[in-house]
Amino acid sequence: MKMTLMQHFAELRRRILWCVLIFALAFCLGWFVSPYVELFLTQPLLKVWDDATLLYTGVSDGLMIQFALATLVALMITVPFLLWHIWAYIAPGLHKNERQFLIPIFLLSPILFVIGAGFAFYVLFPIVFKFFLELNEAAYVPTVFIPAMTGYLAFSVGMLKVFGVAFQLPLVLVGLNRIGVLSRESVIKSRRYVIVAVFILAAILTPPDVVSQILLAIPMLLLFEISILFMRRDDA
Repeated sequence: MKMTLMQHFAELRRRILWCVLIFALAFCLGWFVSPYVELFLTQPLLKVWDDATLLYTGVSDGLMIQFALATLVALMITVPFLLWHIWAYIAPGLHKNERQFLIPIFLLSPILFVIGAGFAFYVLFPIVFKFFLELNEAAYVPTVFIPAMTGYLAFSVGMLKVFGVAFQLPLVLVGLNRIGVLSRESVIKSRRYVIVAVFILAAILTPPDVVSQILLAIPMLLLFEISILFMRRDDA
């Protein structure tokens, strides 16, 4: 059944309002669970630091942190609903082959993001935080290491986002291949340049230590090789 332009706008408005409502309800939930989220996000640092103490540097730090974490929780809850509404809105106008192409992207994108963020949280964070602590303790002058909570959370959430986005690489490469923009043979031939580019990108996106750069570069290279396996052969 074809819809008029006004019906399309009404449908889009309805779905946007649903997403706004879900975000508002999720934000209320996030406001109450944000202390637990804060505790969860600090666990990688607390596990490698015996005398852990983090600092609130401003009067409003507690409020701002609670607001930021509530927003983060709301986004995590809302995004799956948002993707569903986007799909439900555009799916009726797609051809069968277009739906077959987009369904894996909508399903795999959040999964790969969670895998990337989980890798950063459970593998990268303990190693990087231990490295920084040992580096600070080895200083030749007397120092007191009390990181600001706002700075720590900004760093942690930022790294989770970086790894989550980086793990979207297979979807990007395979997607470009399936629509004919990128050939499998050209990707294979450019492997040496990709390796250099990945290490440069890892050096830009991660803290200035070799360990974290390698821990981002290696998964990205593995994902690059996995992407090639799912690309269509040029003679297919």
